[in-house]
Amino acid sequence: MTMSGTVYLVDDDSQLRKAMRQTLELEGMKVLPYPKAEQALEDLSENFDGIVITDVRMPDMDGLQFFERLRRIDPDLPVILITGHGDVPMAVAALQNGAYDFISKPFPAERMVESARRALEKRRLVMENRALKRAAIEAEDDLPLIGQTAAMERLRNTLRHIADTDVDVLVAGETGSGKEVVATALHRWSKRRAKGNFVALNCGALPETVIESELFGHEAGAFTGAQKKRIGRIEHSSGGTLFLDEIESMPPGVQVRMLRVLEMRSVSPVGSNEERSVDIRVVAAAKVDLGDPEQRGDFRDDLYYRLNVVTLSIPPLRERKADIPLLFSHFVTKASARFGIEVPTITSSVSRYLNDHDWPGNVRELGHFAERVVLGLDGSAASKTSPANQADGAGTLAERMDRQEAQIIREALEKCDGDVAGTIGTLGIARKTFYDKLQRHNINRTDYVQKGS
Repeated sequence: MTMSGTVYLVDDDSQLRKAMRQTLELEGMKVLPYPKAEQALEDLSENFDGIVITDVRMPDMDGLQFFERLRRIDPDLPVILITGHGDVPMAVAALQNGAYDFISKPFPAERMVESARRALEKRRLVMENRALKRAAIEAEDDLPLIGQTAAMERLRNTLRHIADTDVDVLVAGETGSGKEVVATALHRWSKRRAKGNFVALNCGALPETVIESELFGHEAGAFTGAQKKRIGRIEHSSGGTLFLDEIESMPPGVQVRMLRVLEMRSVSPVGSNEERSVDIRVVAAAKVDLGDPEQRGDFRDDLYYRLNVVTLSIPPLRERKADIPLLFSHFVTKASARFGIEVPTITSSVSRYLNDHDWPGNVRELGHFAERVVLGLDGSAASKTSPANQADGAGTLAERMDRQEAQIIREALEKCDGDVAGTIGTLGIARKTFYDKLQRHNINRTDYVQKGS
């Protein structure tokens, strides 16, 4: 297996240099050999992603002088010193000054390989943490439309291209993928940011008796309890952007009225015969594919086609894993500021989990995981969703199957926000079986229930 990072191997003894290079390359390491330290220095910078193995006794610039020059370039660069017997005291002093390791001649090949492997892993974590911190600084503090993958580049370019066109937009994406973030970006990158409000409404969170008043507003006395006039969300967003989340949940009667708003750009509050002009842009989001008649259900065809001027699709996180480190850094930085805790160093287990997990809850799940890491709960958080990390696949077949089953249950709970009906539906098991397995694997369902839900 090829390891990430490069080994700069510096030794004036050509035979020893050739032998060490072959040994390391057989272990999957990329090696660049140098007969002189000066030559290696010409190719080194603080962005070097590897390690240095150097002999101490060399003509011109010796290994210790070379080490001091390397420390000035990057004090976190792992340097392994190859020493003769008489050089051990000097090597120990260098170790105290920051050298990663020293290996005394003669040495078994396994000793050098193991030291190089550990040094490369340390360097990988250092470089990854640096990249995450840079990304956190560069990312927009309150708008995590972050990503360097081609899909995210296309999405941002499309948003900027249509921002000032005032067309209505339909956003498609899985739960937790960032549909409201996309809608917010569209508003902020448009001229409407200076003209009006960004107003959001979750159509699936309100009963039919309430959503009509919330959207259209009402006059005093329009119905029991309507003691005073209320401006609806549509009118409140005039000049700005109206975001309708889970629009597939909008009741049929409200859909009819919403269609008229889109066609006439006017609104009539409940209990009023007056039509009020509104200057709105509607961004609608759905968890289902409204373009599929079967998934559309009782959602009106004419309303779908009226909204479907421009459709934006957000890829799930599992399809853009290269963006996970940037997003994770953003969430870690925000959580650290909110909790008043220093930004933690990312451990190898967290890094491995970020790469290996499928993230069924998408960006929302990643944000929750980042909070647990900041709070020092990364071990327990990782065990909730990836218990295999604790033992790296060790154990009997039965034990490994148990860990896998527990992981699947935890991922389903995360995806369904702890909802029992949704989770057992996803897993396809009976309710009693579900609760038996929760007890067996010591899983607390309430850990996955969203706050405020």
